[in-house]
Amino acid sequence: MERFPLKSSAPKMGTTYQSVFKKGASGSNGRGLQSPVEDDMVDITPGLQQANGAGPSSATPTNHGTFQLYEHNSQRNSTASANSYIAQYFNTSAGDAIIFSGNGMQSDEDIPGIGQYDDFHTIDWQRDIARDRMRHRYIVKKRQDSVWDLIKGAHDAWSGWVCVLLVGVCTGMVAGVIDIGASWMTDLKFGICPQAFWLNREQCCWSDADTTFDTGNCSQWLTWPQVLGGKREGPGAYIISYLFYIVWALVFAALSASLVRMFAPYACGSGIPEIKTILSGFIIRGYLGKWTLIIKVVGLILSVSSGLSLGKEGPMVHIASCLGNILSYLFPKYGRNEAKKREILSAAAAAGVSVAFGAPIGGVLFSLEEVSYYFPLKTLWRSFFCALIAAFILRSINPFGNEHSVLFFVEYNKPWIFFELIPFVGLGIIGGCIATVFIKANIYWCRYRKYSKLGQYPVTEVLVVTLITAVIAYPNPYTRMNTSELIYLLFNQCGISNSDPLCDYNRNFTDVNSAIEKAAAGPGVYRAIWLLVLALILKLVMTIFTFGIKVPCGLFIPSLALGAIAGRIVGIGVEQLAYNYPKIWLFSGECSTGDDCITPGLYAMVGAAAVLGGVTRMTVSLVVIMFELTGGVRYIVPLMAAAMASKWVGDALGRQGIYDAHIALNGYPFLDSKDEFQHTSLAADVMQPKRNETLSVITQDSMTVDDVETLLKETEHNGYPVVVSKESQYLVGFVLRRDLNLAIANARRTIEGICSQSVVVFVNNNNLPPSPTPCLHLSRILDMAPITVTDQTPMETVVDMFRKLGLRQTLVTHNGRLLGVITKKDVLRHVKAMDNEDPNSVLFN
Repeated sequence: MERFPLKSSAPKMGTTYQSVFKKGASGSNGRGLQSPVEDDMVDITPGLQQANGAGPSSATPTNHGTFQLYEHNSQRNSTASANSYIAQYFNTSAGDAIIFSGNGMQSDEDIPGIGQYDDFHTIDWQRDIARDRMRHRYIVKKRQDSVWDLIKGAHDAWSGWVCVLLVGVCTGMVAGVIDIGASWMTDLKFGICPQAFWLNREQCCWSDADTTFDTGNCSQWLTWPQVLGGKREGPGAYIISYLFYIVWALVFAALSASLVRMFAPYACGSGIPEIKTILSGFIIRGYLGKWTLIIKVVGLILSVSSGLSLGKEGPMVHIASCLGNILSYLFPKYGRNEAKKREILSAAAAAGVSVAFGAPIGGVLFSLEEVSYYFPLKTLWRSFFCALIAAFILRSINPFGNEHSVLFFVEYNKPWIFFELIPFVGLGIIGGCIATVFIKANIYWCRYRKYSKLGQYPVTEVLVVTLITAVIAYPNPYTRMNTSELIYLLFNQCGISNSDPLCDYNRNFTDVNSAIEKAAAGPGVYRAIWLLVLALILKLVMTIFTFGIKVPCGLFIPSLALGAIAGRIVGIGVEQLAYNYPKIWLFSGECSTGDDCITPGLYAMVGAAAVLGGVTRMTVSLVVIMFELTGGVRYIVPLMAAAMASKWVGDALGRQGIYDAHIALNGYPFLDSKDEFQHTSLAADVMQPKRNETLSVITQDSMTVDDVETLLKETEHNGYPVVVSKESQYLVGFVLRRDLNLAIANARRTIEGICSQSVVVFVNNNNLPPSPTPCLHLSRILDMAPITVTDQTPMETVVDMFRKLGLRQTLVTHNGRLLGVITKKDVLRHVKAMDNEDPNSVLFN
């Protein structure tokens, strides 16, 4: 035991802990052990270690009724503090209490449920991390005892790496299933491959020699009019295709919404706002469960296939986090400790972005910059490993069917020109404006949905949005096609093989290997620009109404599409300017040779980054994701310029990104570590109760079980300070409501004689008056070291403590006497009140 740094009231080095056992076999727990007893005469007693080893034989037995207590002849120390500390930090989630018997040490199921948290409560980071440290020290100490303990120690050391390995493998496999399923069902809206119905259009046409895949026309692939015996082209074929497109979209959307509503309501939406809140230390039971995972995967394939204006990238983070949560239970070190579990969830979030975009480094940075709250260096390495494994597994499945694991691989053969930074920054400003319009409109609509009757008809809303989207989208080829295909088309540069109207330039390709020359835009380009403008407006409006409906829906792909459309239009404009005015000093150096010096696809890429940056307020991770996504490493500076401009414009026009805005809308208790508290209030202004109001407390040794149960019924606090007496109000410790309920219920069930009149004792006190009923000792559930501040502490400091220490509550004292309590909810309400927002919008249990 000498390696356990217990508190000052704990016995000095060289002491051992004697356990108390009931007489007779009735007290055994079925494993050859006997159970410790909580009784007024019974407690763990330290004794000085004997030369021949400590054990019951070296102590003087003292009989008290039916109980036998081994007490050393040496002086008896008060061990309430040590008891509490050891029990508190060794009580794993399943409630294992630690029995010290001689030199041995084993865990026993004592009070089931201690150390767990209720739904919609925040976790106590300090308590959980300290409990893990104590567990780790014990394992390190035991390593020298036997080979088996050495193996257990090694397993404990590598369990984190094994867990993230499993998360990475499972995430890569699930992502492959989603990619393959979504691409097949998306093409199902247009036709089918009769030879092998499970192939999508691209795979169906691979074996065909006469393929010109830009239009998707090949003899192997049959459109629905052809399946019904008609022609591929013509007015009749158009109407049949239109109807099939709408019907399939409605079927997919209805299935997705119905599954979500019936089996897993938490599977709707993006999931990133909730993941951010969970990683900050909030408990949402079922949000990362197995049903949510299954329905999210199936629902995501269906909703993406329905043609709604949404993406699968955000939900991939939620799916990966579900896998992380489920797999963490294979390793009790993580499954039973909420603070440690969040290390796995941070790595899982990185894997989610890694497989969504084929961007492992971007995924790690996304987890660090956007979603994680507590991100130690160890978690950074594990996230890197998890993202690597997930990307490797996805690459081996090869769902995109090409040699690149990235979504939109592009090859631009021209470097960017210095003056182009001006239009790139301009695109950043445009992106910030588009993003602000989207965020404000989407939050307004989501708020309306939440507080009106519309929220009562989620499936109907999904069907109406799908119907309108399908009817409007089909006539425009740029909105009809899959959004990922549209982005790839906009990112691409025009070459000899492109037949899209976007590449309708007046060029004569005489030599495949010659440089592409500057050329005037043909009529097809101008028609394509008008269609793209219409597509931009339609996609912006439909995404506003789509993000937040009750199907799995992400925001990354629609945001990239909006930016890519705007960027391509600007790029074509700059390109035509360079063609018509090559002698202007801006273009005179690079564009005077006659080669094409402006790449419109690059502008689409920069615009995509600008809008996504404006919507999510990402910077570093966004740039890395974009160059990993496209393979365009030489365009980092344009991407950085656009991302920065977009963030500045977004911050100037509205404080929050879309995820933070949805966290605020849903009232999740999220203390953003990036915000600054700029007010001058003190702890005394925020604490509950206010001055001159009564504070609910428990005394250390003068309240009965009945008094405590009455207090629990009359108040709804999540914890209670324990004081010396109601007159003195000197602080002893803090006890959680849940732990009190569990401990009293467990004592009534397992200890004879405990009744309503039994005195509840939190400290070891030999001067208690004699009582006809045994006392109930609850020192093991008492936190003897609660974080305290004085009433004159500035709230700026208190808010920093809550953010950086992950506190659940702090106690306020004055001259050592207890005045009140500040909880995380009080802090959040105070911050909202100071910012002139509604303080009652914060959601807790």
